[in-house]
Amino acid sequence: MEAKSYCLNGNFQPINRTTRPPGPLMDRLHSLQVFCRVIDQQGFAAAARDLGLSPSIVTRLINDLEAHVGARLINRTTRRLVLTEAGEAYLEQVRRILADLADADASVRSTSHSLSGHLRVLAPPAFAAHLLAPLLIGFRRRYPKLTVNLASRGPVESLDESFDVSLITARGALEEGEFVARRLACSHIVLCASPGYLARHGRPHSPVELHEHEVMSSPLAEEMRLLPDRGSPPGRQAFQFKPLNPPLCTANMDVALSAAESGLCIASLPSYAVAQGIAERRLERVLPGWHLFEIAVFAAIPSRKYVPAKTRAFLDYLFEVFPDDDSDPWLSGRASR
Repeated sequence: MEAKSYCLNGNFQPINRTTRPPGPLMDRLHSLQVFCRVIDQQGFAAAARDLGLSPSIVTRLINDLEAHVGARLINRTTRRLVLTEAGEAYLEQVRRILADLADADASVRSTSHSLSGHLRVLAPPAFAAHLLAPLLIGFRRRYPKLTVNLASRGPVESLDESFDVSLITARGALEEGEFVARRLACSHIVLCASPGYLARHGRPHSPVELHEHEVMSSPLAEEMRLLPDRGSPPGRQAFQFKPLNPPLCTANMDVALSAAESGLCIASLPSYAVAQGIAERRLERVLPGWHLFEIAVFAAIPSRKYVPAKTRAFLDYLFEVFPDDDSDPWLSGRASR
């Protein structure tokens, strides 16, 4: 992976890069493999056909190997090949080395491709609680041997390399970093209130009527700039609004959600946090057709090379749930599936 590179709206497939010429150690390993194949096939030409090499390359590799060890390994006759005494001892050790190497490779591949064990995921608290945790039901059914260790310590603004997957929420584009990321979805910050609050205070029909309402303040939207949704009637202009006497100010999204559902006030919250409450009629969207701004949710991993199977499975599951486009799946109702 190159430094400071990430891929938005792309995939995590390994990138094809120019293969570097093998070094001396790799050349020697290749020669050892050819040496064993020559003996197994009892001939240079037969080994060449089996390996897909030319006979001259096989001959050169054996000659180079003999020059490296400083001893003749094979006596060539017109009818057959015969190992020298040094060749017999060398072949036994070479087979053991190649077998150990194959076992090491198999062990690593087994760990990398196994769909069991622990998957470490980092996500913002509200996203983890209201969206990711319910989605894990389907993931668990598909991969019952995988355990998800989900951490939600606070806002996630960049990748944490101690986790297999970091779910990042960002307003606008991500800052550059030494990781790769793919956008999952966009979420609008919208105004919501409980049906009880709206029954007592009335439903505002235009942004200017917010001055007559109890509106929560938060660092997320301390000064509210309401923007018309895509597809809104022409002529709508952005509206700037600041709550003058807010009943509550909090940076905790779950506290804000609870306050809104209890009927305390109107709150500004991400659509993914309020979609279920709206569906269950515990909340109503205030001023439909208006939003404050958008945030994007990204799945980030340290590198696109050699992605473990368990990480790939989790990413593929998220990409099934969130077919990324510019619309808000929670407002359109597509996220309900």
